[in-house]
Amino acid sequence: MVVPSPTSSKITSNKTRAMGIPTIDLSMERSQLSQTVVKACEEYGFFRVVNHNVPKEVIARLEEEGAEFFSKPSHEKRRAGPASPFGYGFTNIGPNGDIGDLEYLLLHANPLSIAQISKTIANDSTKFSTVVKEYVEVVKEVTCEILDLVVEGLGVADKSGLSRLIRDFDSDSVLRMNHYPPLKVKWKGNKNSIGFGAHSDPQMLTIMRSNDVGGLQIYTREGLWLPVPPDPTNFFVMVGDVLQVMTNGKFMSVRHRALTNTSEARMSMIYFAAPPLDWWIAPLPEMVSPPENESVYKAFTWAQYKEATYSLRLGDSRLDLFRAQIDTHLLSSSQSQFQC
Repeated sequence: MVVPSPTSSKITSNKTRAMGIPTIDLSMERSQLSQTVVKACEEYGFFRVVNHNVPKEVIARLEEEGAEFFSKPSHEKRRAGPASPFGYGFTNIGPNGDIGDLEYLLLHANPLSIAQISKTIANDSTKFSTVVKEYVEVVKEVTCEILDLVVEGLGVADKSGLSRLIRDFDSDSVLRMNHYPPLKVKWKGNKNSIGFGAHSDPQMLTIMRSNDVGGLQIYTREGLWLPVPPDPTNFFVMVGDVLQVMTNGKFMSVRHRALTNTSEARMSMIYFAAPPLDWWIAPLPEMVSPPENESVYKAFTWAQYKEATYSLRLGDSRLDLFRAQIDTHLLSSSQSQFQC
């Protein structure tokens, strides 16, 4: 089904605001690059990445596999579901009544998990698994490079502290492939129909790529929905809730949504970078300097935050549940983990 979007917030045009989206060129000089990344995270929580060194062939192979799967008859696709949470899903977004006009594949980024679930997704499961693993590996490297730039720009002592969480074998990172079918003829008069409702991503960092079809919008601090022109050869990066907490609110996770306002199908490939489930999350030591700059958040594990995410609606503010004076014992535990 197609859900009409709310009209309370204005929508800007591509022409008037698209130039405001920051672009990060990863071939820039290192010291300048780290400060540019931090500025983009502070001001937008969102930016485009170019010169990322991800081979076009790797992107094309995953898009081809996704297109092949989503073109199958419904009864065949449903053999890979229901997504609980991993596998094939459609219409329902999460367990709490949120719906959208899309279908999707949700895969854990662990290589063993990819190999196992591929058996239910593709006729040639070995090929599908290989293509997904290849994509995950190269996008993970881009993610880790960006996280290293973040800690460098923030002056964090442990220069690989964030990326190490993503490289960890027990990282809870996931890959999601969303397919938004063409807008039905009867809805073409409605230019603002929701394919995926407004939300922020709970993880640390999101790396998204889509085909050459628009629909993504981000919510600006001015209270406007900003359309993001598609760029199939590059990536868009979004700050997630976990990174907002670890920077003590210096970075803000970006609210975004996807519209199905086109006669063409849109497919996006999204890598959500997350720490291990048992990792304690709290502001980094360099982001807290009592009494002037005390912690805005109490410590929690990624597993606890995931549980809170699943208990709420898509657009609810999850971080409000974790705003409090932090327990000093848990903070010490979290900081010692980060330094190990």
